Amino acid sequence: MIRHAETAPTASGAGTGHRGALGRYLSKMRGSTHDSPPRVSNAEILWSWIGAFLGITAVAGVQRWFFSGTDLTFIIASLGASAVLVYGAVRSPLAQPRNLIGGHVLSALVGVTCWQWLSFEPGLAMAGAVATAIALMHLTRTLHPPGGATALIAVIGSEQIHAMGYLYVLVPALLGPLVLLLVALIVNNLPANRRYPEVWF
Repeated sequence: MIRHAETAPTASGAGTGHRGALGRYLSKMRGSTHDSPPRVSNAEILWSWIGAFLGITAVAGVQRWFFSGTDLTFIIASLGASAVLVYGAVRSPLAQPRNLIGGHVLSALVGVTCWQWLSFEPGLAMAGAVATAIALMHLTRTLHPPGGATALIAVIGSEQIHAMGYLYVLVPALLGPLVLLLVALIVNNLPANRRYPEVWF
């Protein structure tokens, strides 16, 4: 019996394989569904608004009453992003107390460290702070997206932020989220169909 020799893949065949892989890769960018998430109820929107309003008001109040006239800052932009989660997505794993507190604190530690060690190369400090914060939050099960901003602020912040050093980890990265958490515990449990938190640790 004559056995036909196996033919090596042609250049055109190899090209087709590469195009197929590229097509599969690009197809992932289309998304897995054509439907957008459903709109939440008006009551959910109202309670999200109330929680966020009171939470940020409380943070601003603490800044005014206790830190006005000092070199410390109590308000950072990433707290606004945390408000979206703890008042607008109360059941999300990313909004739970462990993530809210742990994510900000660990990210602040990373951000301050990256600034102190890599300030001679700001771009490297920025990238290192955000990437390392994400990795550390994953490792400790404290993933909280605003934490990436907290790490970045430690690097790109004002001289006032830089002068705080590791005090930035305490004020505002710990105390700010604690204020948001206190308000979330009060407000998120007022409606009958809301509960917060889903889990503490």
